[in-house]
Amino acid sequence: MIKNTGIGLRHQHLQQVIDEEPDIGWFEVHSENFFYDNFATYQLEQIADKYPLSLHGVGLSLGSVDALNQQHLQNLKNAIARFKPDLVSDHLSWSSIDNHYLNDLLPLPYTQESLNNFTDKVKQTQDFLGRQILIENPSSYLCFKASTIPEWEFFAALPSLSGCGLLLDVNNIFVSCFNHNYQAHDYLNSIDIDDVLEIHLAGYTEKILEKGKILIDDHSKRVSKEVWGLYQTVLSKIGNKPTLVEWDSNIPDLSILLNEAQTAQEYLSER
Repeated sequence: MIKNTGIGLRHQHLQQVIDEEPDIGWFEVHSENFFYDNFATYQLEQIADKYPLSLHGVGLSLGSVDALNQQHLQNLKNAIARFKPDLVSDHLSWSSIDNHYLNDLLPLPYTQESLNNFTDKVKQTQDFLGRQILIENPSSYLCFKASTIPEWEFFAALPSLSGCGLLLDVNNIFVSCFNHNYQAHDYLNSIDIDDVLEIHLAGYTEKILEKGKILIDDHSKRVSKEVWGLYQTVLSKIGNKPTLVEWDSNIPDLSILLNEAQTAQEYLSER
């Protein structure tokens, strides 16, 4: 069972992890990178023999009105059977329309119709996989005028309606709150703490536009001091949860990722 802190494991660090066996609680990988036989899947099998794993997907497109992609589901089921992850997750987003796929995690209109569709897709996915999945809250940069449900209430409703768990991304909360003038306490007060089974931390980038500054959740740098502060607040509200540090662009040396995870572990150990 996953405990304590982990890091997002990317291809450039696979062999180093095999060779050095770093002192870390667990690893999370992007599911779609390990759907097919290649040297990387062989490397991950070696790592899975020694560390707990989590599979984090970006391709289920659960918020789309398209039917679920059955081949994608089967590929995910095969990966689960192969690597035996403790946790499996995807996003509160959509990325396909009329069977055309977009290379992004797009925001949803928060309406009852959208909620019904999303929870139905989650239930279909869990029935096919034969296990629970986790859903991660989004980072977003625009809102739909059609939305009638606050984002945090939409997100918090998912477990009771679908049986899923929640992956609480603290950086995403911080980014979305800044971009939309949300309040982080609204998120934290809406969520049943027992529904949160994993936490994500990451870095963001500031971007200056004509009408002001926005934050971009690009996972390109260390966790900011503001997000560390929010993480402490999260832990005080929901208790210790398995925590992952993500880093997906400008990926640094493995030692830097391990150092970030150690910082998270220090906060967890204070609880």
